[in-house]
Amino acid sequence: MGLRKRKQSGTRLQEDIPMADYGADENITDNVKIQWVNQSWVRSLLRGAAIVSFFSICVNTPKTFQTEIDGVSLSFLQPMTLIMDSVITLLLLLEMMAKMHMRGIFRGENAYWKEYWCIFDGIMVIFHVISLIIQVFEMTNEDMVYTPWAMLRCPRPLIMIRVVRIYLKFQLPKARVKSIFKRSGQQVWSVTIFFTFFMVLYGMMGVQMFGQLSHHCVDKDNNITDPEDVSVVRFLAIPDTYCSPDNNNSCPAGMECLNLDLNPAIAGYNSFNDIGVSIFTVYESASLEGWVFILYKVTDSFSAYSGYFFFISMVFFLAWLVKNVFIAVIIETFAEIRVQFRQMYQAKIAGSRFMHSKILQDDGTNTPWKLQAIGGGEGTSTLTPPCAQALLESRIFHIVILLLVLLDASLMSTDNMICPEEYDGGCWQAYQTFLKGAQITFTLLFDLEVIFKVWCLGFRGFIRRSLHIFDLSLAIGNTIRIIFYNDLKATQFCYFQVFRTFRLIKLVPKLEDFARKIFGHIVKLGTLVVFTLASLVLVSVISLQLFSSVEGLKQFETFPYAFMSMFQILTQEGWVEVMTECMVAAGQYSRLVAVFFVCYHLFASVIVLSLFVAVILDNLELNEDHKNMKQLQASQEAADKKRIPLRLRIFENFPDQPQMVALKRVPSEFSLPKIRDSFIRQFVETGNDMERLLKRSINGEVLLALPSPLSPSTYLGPTSPLKLLRKRVLESKSRGHNQVQKKTGVHSIVRESAHQRVLSLGFGAVGYRGRMLSEYGSRDRRALRSSVRGHRPLEQIKENNGDMNNKNVHLNIKVIQERRQQAAQKRTAKEEELRENHPYFDKPLFAVGRESRIRKICTAIIYARYNATSTDAAGMVIKQRYQELYDFLGMVTYLTWCSILVTTASCIMMMMETPHYRMVDQKSLQVMEFIFVIFMSIEMGLKVIADGMFFTPKALIHDIGGILDVFIYITSLVFLCWRPASIKPASFAHFFMVLRCCRPLRIFTLVPHLRKLSIELLGGFKDILMVSILLMSLTFIFASYGVQTFSGRLLRCNDPSVKSLENCTGTFLQNVSVVRFLFRTDEEILPQIMVPRVIANPRNFDFDNLWHALLALFEVLSLEGWLEVRDIIIEETNGLHAIYIHVFVFCGCMIGLTLFVGVVISNYFETKGTSLLTIDQRRWQDLKGRLALAQPLHLPPRPDYSRVRARLYDITQHKYFKRMIAFLVLINFFMLSLKWQDDNSSEVFGAPQVMIYVSVFLTLLFVAEVTLKCISLSPLGYWHSRRNRYDLVITMAGVIWVGLYLTRKDKMSCIVGVLVTFMRFFSITGKHPTLKMLMMTIVVSVMKSLFIIIGLYLLIVFYAFTGVILFGQVKYGEMLGRHANFQTAFNAQATLFRIVTGEDWNKIMHDCMISPPLCSTRFEGNFWETDCGNATASLFYFGSFYVVIAYVVLNLLVAIIMENFSLFYSNEEDALLSYADIKNFQITWNMVDIHRKGVIPVSRVKFVLRLLRGRLEVDMEKDNLLYKHMCCEIFKMRNGQDVTFHDVLSMLSYRSVDIRKSLQLEELMAREELEYGIEEEVAKDTIRLWLEKCLKRMRASKRASNPSEILPKLGGDDFRAPSHLMVPGFIEPVVSQDEEEKDEDEDSLPKQTPDLPSSLQKQDSSGASPGHKLLVPTLSEGGVRPDGEDMLPGGRRRSTRSSTSSQGATTPQSSNNSIPPYPQASMNKTGGAPASKEVEDWWKEQLHYDSGSEEEQ
Repeated sequence: MGLRKRKQSGTRLQEDIPMADYGADENITDNVKIQWVNQSWVRSLLRGAAIVSFFSICVNTPKTFQTEIDGVSLSFLQPMTLIMDSVITLLLLLEMMAKMHMRGIFRGENAYWKEYWCIFDGIMVIFHVISLIIQVFEMTNEDMVYTPWAMLRCPRPLIMIRVVRIYLKFQLPKARVKSIFKRSGQQVWSVTIFFTFFMVLYGMMGVQMFGQLSHHCVDKDNNITDPEDVSVVRFLAIPDTYCSPDNNNSCPAGMECLNLDLNPAIAGYNSFNDIGVSIFTVYESASLEGWVFILYKVTDSFSAYSGYFFFISMVFFLAWLVKNVFIAVIIETFAEIRVQFRQMYQAKIAGSRFMHSKILQDDGTNTPWKLQAIGGGEGTSTLTPPCAQALLESRIFHIVILLLVLLDASLMSTDNMICPEEYDGGCWQAYQTFLKGAQITFTLLFDLEVIFKVWCLGFRGFIRRSLHIFDLSLAIGNTIRIIFYNDLKATQFCYFQVFRTFRLIKLVPKLEDFARKIFGHIVKLGTLVVFTLASLVLVSVISLQLFSSVEGLKQFETFPYAFMSMFQILTQEGWVEVMTECMVAAGQYSRLVAVFFVCYHLFASVIVLSLFVAVILDNLELNEDHKNMKQLQASQEAADKKRIPLRLRIFENFPDQPQMVALKRVPSEFSLPKIRDSFIRQFVETGNDMERLLKRSINGEVLLALPSPLSPSTYLGPTSPLKLLRKRVLESKSRGHNQVQKKTGVHSIVRESAHQRVLSLGFGAVGYRGRMLSEYGSRDRRALRSSVRGHRPLEQIKENNGDMNNKNVHLNIKVIQERRQQAAQKRTAKEEELRENHPYFDKPLFAVGRESRIRKICTAIIYARYNATSTDAAGMVIKQRYQELYDFLGMVTYLTWCSILVTTASCIMMMMETPHYRMVDQKSLQVMEFIFVIFMSIEMGLKVIADGMFFTPKALIHDIGGILDVFIYITSLVFLCWRPASIKPASFAHFFMVLRCCRPLRIFTLVPHLRKLSIELLGGFKDILMVSILLMSLTFIFASYGVQTFSGRLLRCNDPSVKSLENCTGTFLQNVSVVRFLFRTDEEILPQIMVPRVIANPRNFDFDNLWHALLALFEVLSLEGWLEVRDIIIEETNGLHAIYIHVFVFCGCMIGLTLFVGVVISNYFETKGTSLLTIDQRRWQDLKGRLALAQPLHLPPRPDYSRVRARLYDITQHKYFKRMIAFLVLINFFMLSLKWQDDNSSEVFGAPQVMIYVSVFLTLLFVAEVTLKCISLSPLGYWHSRRNRYDLVITMAGVIWVGLYLTRKDKMSCIVGVLVTFMRFFSITGKHPTLKMLMMTIVVSVMKSLFIIIGLYLLIVFYAFTGVILFGQVKYGEMLGRHANFQTAFNAQATLFRIVTGEDWNKIMHDCMISPPLCSTRFEGNFWETDCGNATASLFYFGSFYVVIAYVVLNLLVAIIMENFSLFYSNEEDALLSYADIKNFQITWNMVDIHRKGVIPVSRVKFVLRLLRGRLEVDMEKDNLLYKHMCCEIFKMRNGQDVTFHDVLSMLSYRSVDIRKSLQLEELMAREELEYGIEEEVAKDTIRLWLEKCLKRMRASKRASNPSEILPKLGGDDFRAPSHLMVPGFIEPVVSQDEEEKDEDEDSLPKQTPDLPSSLQKQDSSGASPGHKLLVPTLSEGGVRPDGEDMLPGGRRRSTRSSTSSQGATTPQSSNNSIPPYPQASMNKTGGAPASKEVEDWWKEQLHYDSGSEEEQ
């Protein structure tokens, strides 16, 4: 049967579909008088006016008019903007009046104020008029220069939409565009709600856990009168330190802890006073910008454990999980758009694939040849000699040019590196002269290259390629730079020299191909870049007009500063600083300002950046045809792996030494002799079938008779098959006729021996090597069904452009499976051959024998494990109650569990070590070290004796894990034996201590999931390396430019008042920063210290040489510290150079770093095997995931026998009742908006007390809810649901809290109430479908990412141990202080977690690079006696940690979220089974599973199948054979035992899809084999039942002819059936069996063949797979079945069987007595008699079907 009315993924759309145009409709009327409005030149004029208006509003700020550039004032811009705005406003007014006249104002179908674009144009005119009025007042009144009314100009920048709206066209139907945007918008909105849910949750937690952060350490001699005065900073600790009033030692000596309500200009807006401020603080922390400073405030004021728990969990859930769901939404939307385009243009692309002829040509670069269209190549000049053309096309020419580019880039990057200016002025001048000469030489050479290409190709042919245009522009720019070298050396003209380095990508073809693949077509990425920059400019102008009226707010004084501020927010670096300063300036409107910046930051961080990741992943995505080809290729590669490991192949180089076998029995006990396989193999014929056939021929006369010179009509090539066969036979004959006879004779003997052994012992006696089984005809019958006539190899598929959908291409997946088995057999056979012929093979340490008893004991010890699988007597697996726990115990062997425990205990003891508390001196630490070394020695010894060290199949050192184990063991053993008492810095002992810190990494080798994680990380090493090379190349280019431009120009005096370096002498008073932010205050109030004036570069970066520039830009790549680089470059050079750092940040961070995200995600999917899945296969995988998460409803039926309970049942199950309960839960949760218990008071007063009493009242309402549900559902029915059990537990806890609070009213009772309220709030996720879906996404992601989190923690522990050894005693610096340090392993872990989030990691790195004279060092002392760092170790340590963790490991979380989010991002139209279908099955299952156990007997599955509706419905009139197949499959699934909810759902899912499209190769083979077996069994049963019917007819006719022979069989006339077999009374009796069989004979038999029943003649018309039956949406679905179809008058359904019967007829009973009575509970009393009658009729029809099916089976 075929698929009917079902939407498939491969549906093709029409080719000529018009584009969806969302632009303004400007052709409404043809009125001649006002036709000028629709003229094209008028539209162009208006668009130009819009552009001029946009530029006018960009400069319309008070500060811009007051600015002077090189002594020229810009005040003339004010009247100029007034004139331009007046003209533009007049034009827009004329257009508006003309359109009003054409369309009408309010009346009419196309009235002006009814059309959206006209409304937009009218609003723009209004704001232009308002802007003119405001500007006139500003020019005439000096007091209104900074008027707040200027904010009304902020909508004016939206005038640019008039320019771009003509491009709002999409190459998709408008309906599909609306569907995509609607669906993606709904998903974004849903994720936003989910994000808000967690924000509110953590906001409430912050309010109740912390409250107000207002206690500061203040000087005891203070005279503070007004805490809001900014002068209070003089009495605060340096830096400002928060404290706890309960801890007297929380402040330094001489200070006290006071409660101060400081001004927001000093303390900022971070607090947990109320829910609003708390949510704002949580969002700011979730952005990972400045979150550690809030954490330090909390840990200083409250318990450190509560603070770390709150913030670490918040970072994990909000910053790493929930916010990444936005990326999943955008990526899924891009995937859907790609699918729509593929479906729409598949035929068009296929048709145009061969439109142009192509040839292989060299593209003129050092890359492989590529296909180019004929006529599309480069032009050539007719005056160029052939030798010049040959030189231009030669590879040597291009290689020489690229080497010159490399030499030029290398030389120019050494500026100020060979001879530093500050050390040797003469040498520096000489080297600068040399570089100038080299630059002139290279420029001339590259100019000659351009001239030579123009001469050879002609100018038109030269400019035809964009690469040549790029070279020409570089040549012109460098020539101008060389002509004016002294003036243009350190200017923007350096770009022309450094950009030439991009040509070096041609040196590595793989890198070029990777760049082409990952960046894809320039249109997608280019459009996204334009969109990002356009949105950035638009928002910058809007924010400029919002805040330019605030005097002194430098960030938004002019457009350049506004653009830099909004770009800063886009990069998320320092965005809190911009927002906080604007909030301080806004005063009472600070909350509105916060909403503006938070909305923009949310859009920039989760939408814009997600778009870049989506584009990169979309470029890495293969099309469907290539995916199929890659799947086949991967399967064939896996099947062709035949070789054994390299360490075992060494035995092949030694001569064979076969060993004799000691006989344990007398020779007479052996049935038949068995010749050693390795001895047989040298006589067995080798080669393919044709070669063996030729060898068996007599001297090969058949082939020798062929003529040697073949005719031209035959094969003439040297590789002709006939020639090759003839050549092989000639070579065979030349070896001698005797050798052939010898091999043939021995081969016949071996075959005869094997044949006799098969006859006596069976096929299993032959063994698994060789091809003997196939020679005796043992071939699978189902393999013959997959015909090989249409099979084509992979090479032919590649030649067909990878089109796997070609009808002539039939993949014989059985062949791939056989090849894989043969490869495994060959590898095993090779190992067996080596084991037989080499005495030392598989002999541990070349001493322990293979059958040694001690080896068997050691093997039993190391491989002993817990058996988590439990089976019944029939061999079926029994799922136990706590099966997950048993699987966890059986995950590894007992020895491995012991190793994990010992290693973990050892690592815990290593956490106790510090530079002053070392294992060398402490006996307690030595005990654990001895235990670890002794245990590992025993473990290594057992493994070596059992499996060998290296040259054995299961050797200890067979992979990286074994090498790591041996390395850790050796280092631990050596250091334990050594235990040096004196360890100098950077000594060998110090290095050995660092190596000892690798011990936590051993967990990776012991846990299989962590080992798999390591493989996934290392599996994408090549692509990650390619991305790293691309970023390094980009960094090198910008570093070279920075060296040439800024070398030596960033030196400055540390005194800002000294502008000349010559005057930088003496001392000055330096202001000391007390708080993190201090805005708009007088600097005189700050504390000051006396410091000497010095000339120096900025502390953390400079561009004096290439290495320093590379380090600075590497830090900028992480978006840390780039603001300091920008500000110093602007301050020391000029504002134009700020473009340099902004371009690098945009290219390196917005594009470059998203490459890491895309590559890691792509490699993760490739390792998981999902990257090559087609659309249908992915949908199938998502469907299986959704089905695994689906659970039975556990909802009892309506108790109709009790009127009160039935009424309560209807009330509690009503949707409004559920919404009311959800609303009460929200109200109860928002009662936590204020902290219930004040830390300074033991009682509760005011608003918190009112909130507590409201919570008490709501708790009583929840008790009433639980009581009503228990009455309506019964206590047992209520307990069946997990959600109800959760509500019951929370309600009981709430009752306990109410009693506790009313009796005690202390702090503990408030804490209990808060916990109960939080736990109840989580129940809201089960009441809202969207929240439930996303919560399941997060929960599943957390479960699947559990081992990633463990792996991340192990890496942090490893780096923490290393950090304690290297930087445990480094003195405090800018960021290295009492909160962030490496003094202990716990502090080191907290510091490294901060670095994982990227919070000032570069400053901590520079603090650890401190060296003399800034620190004290003792070269003769130990490493714990110095406070100096190590520059090289610090750079490698922090750089590697940040790259590995932040760029690779954390991106795996994004991949996991994407993988799980696709489970719930399902389209109801395209999904294989929608949520509605699954819900329908749950309801149906709930009707049949009366015990609510999730398990039913096999006999009841038939009722489930008949009750189903929707896509899962089985039409009994047309799908009777499918119904039998499904029943047979269910029976085979559990061998007739009870089946579970997921068993039936899984079976239905397989029957609902096209397995040829949805299943992968392995699963498809297994499924087809199962269905073939089901077909056979059903066919046999059908034939048997058909024969039984024939026999029944014969017996019936015989009894009719001889009625006297009939004897009572069931007890005579008084026999009555048991009561449990009786049919309900309302069911009318059906026709008798004889009459039914008679009707079937009359209707069915004449239409069938006389030999087989009709069920065997039905065929599948879908063509999906042989014998595969599909479930399809039938006409019973809502909105699909026409009115009146298949229905009888009165609403009854038409039955195909006879519905009339005599009054005296009896109903035949089912053979298995499984027909249940009609479920009275399912009847709806409110529906009245007709509804009940209709349900009764339907139930009778179901029983009628069941009785017939039971008879047939």
